[in-house]
Amino acid sequence: MENRISLSPQKFREIVFQLIYSQDFGGDGEVIGMLMAQLCVTKKTVRQAEVVKEKFLEKKSEIDTLLSQHSKSYDLERIPRVERNILRLGIYELLWCKEVPPKVVIAEAMRLARKFATVEAANFVNALMDSIYQSIGEKSDECVLEPV
Repeated sequence: MENRISLSPQKFREIVFQLIYSQDFGGDGEVIGMLMAQLCVTKKTVRQAEVVKEKFLEKKSEIDTLLSQHSKSYDLERIPRVERNILRLGIYELLWCKEVPPKVVIAEAMRLARKFATVEAANFVNALMDSIYQSIGEKSDECVLEPV
């Protein structure tokens, strides 16, 4: 275990995103082992990411409603899965993660889109996230999107 690396909030967010994305396909059983092996992270880190994923899943219907309201040109199911789940995670952070400034949330959503999708996807994510950010007030409940 001594070769395990310490994770930045960005890497932890990527793990959470990958768990959320795999959940969209019906589960994440195989993903956990892959994440541990590929990213050299501990089981504890993945468990912490799973806690965030579960909190996200509790809010998913609210998130999807908000996303549908702001994505007037696209039906929710027409948005590619990668972008849809990046947007979901970003909306979750905007609404329920007080410790992450909104501009950082949007920048991180764009970074994830560039990394896991395309530059065009990053522009799409930016436009939707900005629209949602402009329409919401203060964030509500706290969440933790960093490994402890």
